[in-house]
Amino acid sequence: MATLDIFNNDAFSLSRLTQAIVDIPRVPTQIGDEGLFSEYGINTLTMMIERQGSKLQLVPTAPRGGIPQPVHLTGRKLLPIAAVHLPQTASVLADEVQGVRAFGSETEVEAVIKIVTRKLEVMKANLDLTNEYHRIGALKGQVLDADGSTVLWDMYNLFGFTQDTVFFDLSTTTTDVKQKCIDLKRKVQVALGGRALQRVRVKVSASFFDKLVAHTTVKKAFDLYQQGQHYRTDQSEGDFEYCGVVFQVYLGGTSAGDFIATDLGYAYPTGVPNMFQTAYAPANYIETVNTNGLPYYVKQERMKFDLGIEMFSQSNPIHLNTLPEAVIKVSAAAS
Repeated sequence: MATLDIFNNDAFSLSRLTQAIVDIPRVPTQIGDEGLFSEYGINTLTMMIERQGSKLQLVPTAPRGGIPQPVHLTGRKLLPIAAVHLPQTASVLADEVQGVRAFGSETEVEAVIKIVTRKLEVMKANLDLTNEYHRIGALKGQVLDADGSTVLWDMYNLFGFTQDTVFFDLSTTTTDVKQKCIDLKRKVQVALGGRALQRVRVKVSASFFDKLVAHTTVKKAFDLYQQGQHYRTDQSEGDFEYCGVVFQVYLGGTSAGDFIATDLGYAYPTGVPNMFQTAYAPANYIETVNTNGLPYYVKQERMKFDLGIEMFSQSNPIHLNTLPEAVIKVSAAAS
């Protein structure tokens, strides 16, 4: 019969427990699963972001040995950004361990690991959901704490920009939705300042999406395309491309509400290297000082009076959108 002594086994060390939580499958998180954010570890609690806004310009021809075109750098900024600390605790009580019996080829350690894994699954699910919430916040331009009001990072204040909005006016049947999409793409391209991109994608609420695909001009366009295929298919899932812009319903949220509000959406370019970034700082343990941060950490220790084992998990992320001006807000409403 298992006792608390088994927690001295290497299977319950910081490294093994951390690897165990990493191996648990990710909770379905739309942006996290898409890999939109590049992820890496840093060995400090703060990262420095340097943004140098230099305008691109044409270089005029000149005779060899002539006066070259001068290049002027503008708006150089060096900004410190601190990682947030996301701690959690869970416990394995002595009574839970007391009921474990080893049988067959299963050892006591293996049996107790199953109890621990159940706790880790819940802890990881919470961290995955929180990181998704922060990523969608970075995409929208403002990362909020779990209370939904405390601002952790404001991308526009950070870099000195204001967010642009395209109003699609989808309640008006005569709205030229094609032109709205063209305007949206142009705004993204101008904001990128000459950087190359693959395409423009838009994460939208279900209500925005429904109004878009039901709009008169959209339905008319697809009635002439592929013999009315638009009327025979379900547009509520997957990608919906219209005039070169890819719309996708974002389904993330909690019981407190959806992460993207009703009738809104956010357009962003794809294929821009390092535009969206996630950096992980190290945990506040002696063993992890000055090491590159990991997405998750788990450690355990005995409770007072040996009532059980307490597990402590944490993640220390920084979620950034380094080009917030290239994310355009869209609204189903009129301006």
